[in-house]
Amino acid sequence: MLKKQIPNIFTLLNLLSGTIAVLMAVTDRLVEAAFLVFLGIFFDFFDGFFARKFNVEGDFGKQLDSLSDMVTSGLVPGIIMFQLILFASKDKYFMEISSEVGNWQGYSEIYFYFIPFIGLLIPLASACRLAKFNIDERQSGSFIGLPTPALSLFIVSLPLILHYSNDQFSIDLINNIYVLISITILGSYLLNAEIPLFSLKFKNYSWKDNKTKFVFLVLSILMLIFLKTVAIPLLIILYIVLSVIENLNNKYKTT
Repeated sequence: MLKKQIPNIFTLLNLLSGTIAVLMAVTDRLVEAAFLVFLGIFFDFFDGFFARKFNVEGDFGKQLDSLSDMVTSGLVPGIIMFQLILFASKDKYFMEISSEVGNWQGYSEIYFYFIPFIGLLIPLASACRLAKFNIDERQSGSFIGLPTPALSLFIVSLPLILHYSNDQFSIDLINNIYVLISITILGSYLLNAEIPLFSLKFKNYSWKDNKTKFVFLVLSILMLIFLKTVAIPLLIILYIVLSVIENLNNKYKTT
């Protein structure tokens, strides 16, 4: 009986990590929130692993998993993006450009109080993504659309880059309000796009069946070693690019 509850315990640990991360994010402790999201995604991986290992996959666990992911990989990155856009909207360069449109005092309320809410598109899109995943039978061995943890990793890595990286180019990009808004809109679209993306689940370990996965894992290790925190968002981009290449190769083989 206890064995059957192990996956659910890991799912609840994911939810707990995400809930604490929310508290960190709303108080502008974004680095702590990011690490808690990483911890939550770690628990999320193992709840599925143990569910398959003990053969206890069921509807309850599936729904509980999605509800937990909604917090850890949906709500938290949305709040973090809100905070990043709010900070970027106070950037001197952005204020100067905006003030050219008219009286800055009149426009400040729009920029400071409304534009950051664009970041909350992420939890809305995540909710749609998770709901679709639960009823889409095509996603048992792969994904249709970007998984919520992947977009979450991309977004929560941004405050880590700001905090730990010395790469000024990356820092300037993250502090650019237009870049952040673009990431929000594009990420929200990719969550629900009809784009097949490979899963890192292995049915076997043959090179022929898992070539793309092995390439991704090797490149991931190398990028993390040499680029550190900057590698994380690049890995998500690499994941999408490799998936598209694999899709084109599969399409070419069937024609």
